[in-house]
Amino acid sequence: MSGPNVGQVRTPVGLISIHEDAGAITRVTWTGENRGARSDLLRHAIAQIEAYFAGDRHEFDLPLRVDGSDFQRAVCERMQAIPFGETCTYGDIARELDAPPQPVGQACGGNPIPIIIPCHRVVGAQSLGGFSGAGGVDCKVALLRHEGAYGLLI
Repeated sequence: MSGPNVGQVRTPVGLISIHEDAGAITRVTWTGENRGARSDLLRHAIAQIEAYFAGDRHEFDLPLRVDGSDFQRAVCERMQAIPFGETCTYGDIARELDAPPQPVGQACGGNPIPIIIPCHRVVGAQSLGGFSGAGGVDCKVALLRHEGAYGLLI
C-alpha cells in the first residue's frame, strides 16, 4: 500500500484532511490533501465532521489510532472524555495522570487527530493555551464558540 487514504472536508475552520490507514483515522490536518480510495471509513468520518459543524453531532464514533508514546495516548484518551461544550485545564489532566502540566500541554499540542480528539477543550489555568491546527488560537476559539463554551471566552 502506498500510504494512507486521505479525504478532505470544507469546514468553518478551514479545509481539513482526514487521514485513514489500516482501518483507523490517524490524522486530521489542514493540508487540503485528498488522495487514495474514498473508503467507507473516510466517508463516515467526513459525514461525522459535517454533522459536528452542522450542530447535529456532539461525539465522534470512529476507530482512531494515535501513534505515539503511552503518555501521548493516555492524554488523548483523557481528552476524548471531555464532553462537548465543556473544558478542563492542562493541570486537571496532569493531576489525573500524575504528571506535570507541561508534558500534558506538549501532548495536547502533539495531538494528531484534532477536532475528533478535542484538544481544543483543554485550556490553561490563566489562558486559552495553544492550538496546533491552522489558525492557532483563533481556530480553538471558533471551535469552543461552536460548542457553546462562551463563559470561557467572555
